[in-house]
Amino acid sequence: MKNHIKSQPPEGHKEPHRQAAHAWYEDAIAIGIGTLMCSFSVALLTKLGLITGQTAGLGVLLSYVTDWEFGTIFFILNIPFYLLAWFRLGLIFTLKTFLAVAVVTAQMHFMPAMVQFETLNPWFGAILSGSLAGAGLLILFRHGTSLGGIGVLGLYIQERTGFQAGWFQLSVDAVIFTIALFVLNLPLVAFSLLGALITNMAIGMNHRKDRYIAR
Repeated sequence: MKNHIKSQPPEGHKEPHRQAAHAWYEDAIAIGIGTLMCSFSVALLTKLGLITGQTAGLGVLLSYVTDWEFGTIFFILNIPFYLLAWFRLGLIFTLKTFLAVAVVTAQMHFMPAMVQFETLNPWFGAILSGSLAGAGLLILFRHGTSLGGIGVLGLYIQERTGFQAGWFQLSVDAVIFTIALFVLNLPLVAFSLLGALITNMAIGMNHRKDRYIAR
């Protein structure tokens, strides 16, 4: 009769890491925190007359040249990207993204009444805004959502090709900032570029296929 003894893994062997799915309330908290950080980031930008990259940057730029609020423009700009999110990244991701964009739209509507700035240095404001946006987006990405737009396209390209979402977004930002040169003066574009670089560096270094990406 053979003894059935469970073999032990060789010394130094590591069991593969298994990611636990986030609970619904963890996703809800993450969406609340991540969107608030991103909304406050935009509040800093608009106070200084700066822009950022991606869909949010285009939304801010359009808010400067029209009478529309950023939140409304941002919501409308994201509508075409929901189809891409649905067919390529799944229904759950799309619903979470729709919710996150809607929350940002609401937050930006109430933000002027909640936060006012007496003094805000443009260098510090650009750095703080970029840092907040990068951290907020990472929180959203790691809970299977985004703020739509170019972020959805960047995540899709990363999933399909491995090209990092942060570096793709940086390329798109270059186009947006070129357009901004015709709307804003050069120092404001330079401050804006600093903030966008910080945002994309944070995403590029921390949101990678070979590192932690939660679902």
